[in-house]
Amino acid sequence: MISSLDKEPWQGLGPSIADVIDPELEAITEEILETIAAEVPEYARPLEGAFGRGIRRGVGEALSQFVTLIRDPDAGRELGREVYVALGRGELKQGRTLDSLQAAYRVGARVAWRRLARAGRRARLDSEQLSLLAEAIFAYLDELSADSVEGYAEAQSEIADLRRHRERELVELLMRDPPPAEADVRAAAKAAGWKLPRSLAALACAEADLPQLSRRLPSDVLSAELDHSGCVLVPDPDGPGRRPEIERATGDVVAALGPTGGLDRVRESWQLARSMLRAVDSGALESIGLARAGDRLGDLLLFESRALVDHMAVERLAPLDSLTPGARTRMAETALSYIRHRGNAVAMAADLHLHPQTVRYRLPRLRELFGDALEDPDARFELEIALRARR
Repeated sequence: MISSLDKEPWQGLGPSIADVIDPELEAITEEILETIAAEVPEYARPLEGAFGRGIRRGVGEALSQFVTLIRDPDAGRELGREVYVALGRGELKQGRTLDSLQAAYRVGARVAWRRLARAGRRARLDSEQLSLLAEAIFAYLDELSADSVEGYAEAQSEIADLRRHRERELVELLMRDPPPAEADVRAAAKAAGWKLPRSLAALACAEADLPQLSRRLPSDVLSAELDHSGCVLVPDPDGPGRRPEIERATGDVVAALGPTGGLDRVRESWQLARSMLRAVDSGALESIGLARAGDRLGDLLLFESRALVDHMAVERLAPLDSLTPGARTRMAETALSYIRHRGNAVAMAADLHLHPQTVRYRLPRLRELFGDALEDPDARFELEIALRARR
């Protein structure tokens, strides 16, 4: 079991050690600052302005708090933590990783231990006390580092949240009906850090799949949750190499891509992508991999007009009701092939994988069932829709 002394070794030092350290603080602070400037390239500049104040405060607060913890281990560190959390946040704001700050912490710990070891020997501290003091310094350093890591992560999270918020605002703006003013779109795109493309398409997926899909897709996509679905705007989806790139990214995720167009057509692309996704999810349409709405517009029309198409099928396919199930299927296939190939028996035979003479045997029965509907353009159009929907 890890004891509190293992986690916070300063608890075992006692107030007398604080009396040894206290007189050294000013000299230690100056040496730490000088050494940091000499050994950490990112901090090798005059300690002026906000930058200088932050570093000086961090060093001074660290030493002061360390002495306070030795005098009163129960004091805790909550009152001083914000200094090191803020230093971590500041590194992200300056566009740096935490490497420089962590290096500065190590420099500070090394200088502090060298000075304090000399002071301890002058005060005739025994080896056990010196060993515990060294352990306390480096355990304390770990806590400062953890505070700064926390601040850095918080700042990263806030930036990511802000970026997602601005991306969502831009997506919602582009989906408005009527379309927004160009100046508004450009301003929102600039705020989101997104370069407006000449062409794009909307991709729809389940809301739960959006984070995974966004990570896999090219970095220039724009993603947001919209209408309880995942929405991704994909620039130049028909450009060189883009199609396989998008298909690889979707992988096993069920997704649908709307037609490509300009910014003024993105709402239409989104609506068709969502329609395609609903059709695939419901089982009405089969799709292997990425489903492209632009390749299945006729099927989508039937899917989105189900009630009307069902009514049309009842009316137009009534002549088949008296047949047995097998005969009904055969004559429905023959009727659709007849319409598609304008009654050409040879073409119908190839379509149905039958001998032309077999098709010719069926034609009289087909005309008997459907009569003039096979020749009337309007009736034939509705019959084709009904047959396609039933198939």
